[in-house]
Amino acid sequence: MLGGGGLVAANVYASATEGWGDGSDTNAHGRVLSSGMATIDCPDVGSRLTAVPKAARADVDRELAVLDQQTTAAYQQLQAAGQAGGQDSDSVDGAIMNPLKDKRAETIGRIVDAVDQAGERPEGLDDLAECTLRPGGADGGDQATAAPGEGAQQGGAGQAPGGEDQGGAGQAPAGAGQGGNGPVTSDYTDITSVPPDAPNPPQQDGASRGTFTSDCGVNANGLFNSDNVIVAPGVSNGAHHFHDYIGNQSNSAFASDEDLANADTSCVDQGDKSTYYWPVLRLQNGTQERDAGAPGGGTEGNAGKIVTPRQVTLTFVGNPREKVTAMPRLLRIITGDAKAFVNGPGNANASWSCTGFEDRQLKDKYPLCPQGSDVVRTFRFQSCWDGRNIDSANHRTHVAFAAEDGSCPAGFRPIPQLVQRIVYDVDAPSLQDGGRTVPLFAVDSFPEQLHKPVTDHGDFINVFDEDLMREMVDCINSNRNCGPDGNGDGDDNGSGDGSGDGDDNGNGNGATATPTQSSGAGATEAPGDAGTTDPDGGTSSAPVPSVSSAGEAPRTDPTTEPAPTTKRDAGDKAAPVTSAEPGSPQSGSGAPAQSAPSPSAPTASASAPAAAAADTPPAAAQTQPQATRGGLAETGAHLWPAAIGTLLALSGLLMLLRAKRLRY
Repeated sequence: MLGGGGLVAANVYASATEGWGDGSDTNAHGRVLSSGMATIDCPDVGSRLTAVPKAARADVDRELAVLDQQTTAAYQQLQAAGQAGGQDSDSVDGAIMNPLKDKRAETIGRIVDAVDQAGERPEGLDDLAECTLRPGGADGGDQATAAPGEGAQQGGAGQAPGGEDQGGAGQAPAGAGQGGNGPVTSDYTDITSVPPDAPNPPQQDGASRGTFTSDCGVNANGLFNSDNVIVAPGVSNGAHHFHDYIGNQSNSAFASDEDLANADTSCVDQGDKSTYYWPVLRLQNGTQERDAGAPGGGTEGNAGKIVTPRQVTLTFVGNPREKVTAMPRLLRIITGDAKAFVNGPGNANASWSCTGFEDRQLKDKYPLCPQGSDVVRTFRFQSCWDGRNIDSANHRTHVAFAAEDGSCPAGFRPIPQLVQRIVYDVDAPSLQDGGRTVPLFAVDSFPEQLHKPVTDHGDFINVFDEDLMREMVDCINSNRNCGPDGNGDGDDNGSGDGSGDGDDNGNGNGATATPTQSSGAGATEAPGDAGTTDPDGGTSSAPVPSVSSAGEAPRTDPTTEPAPTTKRDAGDKAAPVTSAEPGSPQSGSGAPAQSAPSPSAPTASASAPAAAAADTPPAAAQTQPQATRGGLAETGAHLWPAAIGTLLALSGLLMLLRAKRLRY
């Protein structure tokens, strides 16, 4: 019996660390298992609403925001229960999960009624009321244990949701972030251990190889809020996490289309009033930002120093098989999934890497960059449009990703693809002490998403004036590389001088690489479903694009050559930004000064030294989950339960044989 129990324990341990990305710890459904702490998994109602009449959208958006508020409140209850010493499953069900189900059922009922009054009653939403309690799992075996009295506090100033200090709780795993709900140390991996991605497929003769860049700064003026005008219009704190904004300066949940059209812009070319936004990156170093006691900030587990990007590059690229058509004004696109930790990685699309190593892309891990290399996060937006709608009920079905060969789903046409590349000057955190020596970094997230890198996402609203959009399309289709000044050179291979030298805003000469389309999150839709007409949509006389191959695997490739890396060594960093607090002016575009790298931080290998890679563009990469291989110590940590089980099994066998001899 003891031996059998040991073998069962070994099997359970092994199964809990297998899965997508060979390090992200997911189950057969693509859901992440290794969280390090308990969380709440609620079905995503919004993604199921693919057809909502225009008359019902305001009510539906408001009720969807209420669902998010209910999940956040329940998660905070769960976290508080854990800090108080934990509760058994029956009491958690009675105090948290069952009331949450009842509240969600009422809210979903209001959504169903709103849609029913304006159109056809949706079916199956009632089944989405119940949420699942996901217990905290092992953190991959690579985190330090929090000493009593330390808990999840980082730098002595950690704030739990609700502003409660974490000191003395001792419940969250070490490296659980300043807010007490992530990240954990298994969320990071050494970029040098990640194998390079496969090369891009070849382009076809009719490809549109040009590029168009827009220079909109790095949000040095500190425009932040926790709204989301696309997903939760008219709802304050609809995102439950803070966003960086560049471009349009009227970004709030209450901005109308007219407000966006009449707003100021941070873009060099004033014809680009588009809004570009993404979750802020924070250092878990104990810093109290202005939002430490505010919704979307510290009260919801998003705490620590907000890091201003060192560089932001916005590049629009073409299609690898045909010409692109203009984006419609006020087109809205979301790439990635803010709830991918509980939803699974089907719509996850952001990728992480390091300067000098961008042929290696991560979706489910934060990168540990060698000394002299910067952290890079990249968003490649959907590049196929249905030709009718500027938005859809679930904010996804009006756009789609192209197939690997560049073909769009039936009824869709190629548009310029936005590629956002954001560079940060942050050091590799010290994992051996849970980030206490060199702090962890992570993106803001919904509280229950635990700051996982797979939840990263980007948002875009097209507010280009029509003349500038036509110029963009002409530039891309004529294989030129154009910048904010409207000038560009190029040839049939899509190479040229680009838009000029880089500046402090991080928009340099990064437009010479051959552009290719990406596919990923939205490519899972069947061509017949993807072309569903939105209830308030119109008709189009444009020709139907080529049909993509059925069942083709999603693929995302880098499309622009990054500007030279901004770090050379520890003593050659840009001047630090004086402040990154919301609303405070900042001088320069560098990130805040960081601590010296920990001795545990990875170093560049001889085959890819950071100094040599500084001015060398990376090879084309594919944004797919990467397999990472642990060292001997890690392998041993994973095998010890099996070894103990084997010894126990042998002991049991010997005892059985001895008992038989005594009997006979």
